[in-house]
Amino acid sequence: MRVYFCDSTLRDGEQAPGVAFRRAEKIALAQLLDEVGVDEIEVGVPAMGGREEEDLAELISLPMRARPVAWNRLRWEDIAASLRCGASRLHMAMPVSDVMLHKKLSVSREEALFQLLTVVEEACSRDSQISVGFEDASRADPLFLSRVVRALEPYPILRFRVADTLGVLTPFSTRELILRLKDAGAKSLEFHGHNDLGLAVANTLAAVEAGADWVGTTVLGLGERAGNAAFEVVAVAVRRLLGKEVHIRLPLLRRLAEQVSAASGMHIPLQAPVVGDRVFTHESGIHVDGVLKSPETYEPYPPEWVGRAHSVVFGKHSGRNGLRRILEGRGYLPTADQLDALLEEIRFLAVVQKRFLSEEAVCWLYRELCKSSKDEQAVADRLRNEEKTAG
Repeated sequence: MRVYFCDSTLRDGEQAPGVAFRRAEKIALAQLLDEVGVDEIEVGVPAMGGREEEDLAELISLPMRARPVAWNRLRWEDIAASLRCGASRLHMAMPVSDVMLHKKLSVSREEALFQLLTVVEEACSRDSQISVGFEDASRADPLFLSRVVRALEPYPILRFRVADTLGVLTPFSTRELILRLKDAGAKSLEFHGHNDLGLAVANTLAAVEAGADWVGTTVLGLGERAGNAAFEVVAVAVRRLLGKEVHIRLPLLRRLAEQVSAASGMHIPLQAPVVGDRVFTHESGIHVDGVLKSPETYEPYPPEWVGRAHSVVFGKHSGRNGLRRILEGRGYLPTADQLDALLEEIRFLAVVQKRFLSEEAVCWLYRELCKSSKDEQAVADRLRNEEKTAG
C-alpha cells in the first residue's frame, strides 16, 4: 500500500508562534514541496482575507503536480473565500469533541452535524473536492465520529482527517480509533498528529499500520505548541519501519528542512532525526569501531537514502581501534605508545574545550606529537653524546 502525504507546513506550520511566511517564501516552499513529491499542499486559510487571500490565489495558480488544498471552518463565508482564490480542493474542519463543541462553539452535536451537512452540500454543488477533518477526534465519542462518517456516505468525500489535536493519543489508542472509523465505512483516512507528548510520529505510524492511507505532516514538525509529526521523519520511517511505498525524493529532505528553517526562523536541532547535522556522526569508540567495520552496526538506515554520509569525530569516549583505523587510512603508522599519547591528548582537549575533534584536527595533532617526540629524542641523543665526550 502506498502512503500519501498532505503537508501542512504553509498552514499549520505557520501557526507556530512567531512564524510568518512572505509570499515569495510560500511560493518557493510550495515549489520545493512539490519537487520533493508530496501529494497535497495545504496552502493556508483563505478566510483570513486581504493579502493572505491574494497570496493563496497565487499559490493555487502555480503549475504543480501536488494538489493545493484550502483549509476552512464550517462556514459559508470560508468556502466563498476559498472559491475566490481558485481552490477546487477544500478541507473542512469540524470540531467533534464535546469540549470543543460545547465550550468553544456553544453548539450541540446535532447542530454541528447539521451545519456540516449544509456546508458540504453547498460545496459539492460548486464541483469542489472535499475532505472533512475531525478536530480533537482523540477526545471525541467514537460513536459520534462513526455517525458523522455514515451521515456523509451520500457525498463524494475524498477522505476523513483524524486530528489528534492535543497530542494525547498513544499508538495503541490511535490504532483502535482508525480501525473503528474504517468499520464505520470510512474508505480513506488521514492521520494528523500533534506532538505535545512526543508521540506524533509514533502515532502516525500506528495509524498507517491500522489502515490510514494519508498522513498529515509539517516540515521539522513545525506547528502549534510542540508542533506536529515531522514530514522528514515520517517519510523515512514509513519506508524503513513499515516497508510502505512513498513517492518522496528523500535526498531532498535536508534541503527542504534548511529552506523551512530559513523562512520560519526556527533552527534545526543538531540531533534532529534525518536532517540534523550530527545524526550520522560517530564518536564513541565502540560505535566508531563498529561503523568502520560495517555501517549497519550503528546506523538504522543508509545515510545515502537522504543524501547524507556518516562521519567520525574524536572526543572523550573515542577508542584506540577507531583512532588507529582513521590514521592508517590517512597513510600513518602509529605505534601503541603514540596512540596512547594521542588518545590522552584528545580526551583532555574534549573536556577542556567542550567539543569534538575532526579527523583533520586529529591528524594534525598526531603530526605535532610525532614532531615533539622527535625533538625530545634529538635533545636526549645530544645530551648523551655530550656526556660521552665529557667522560
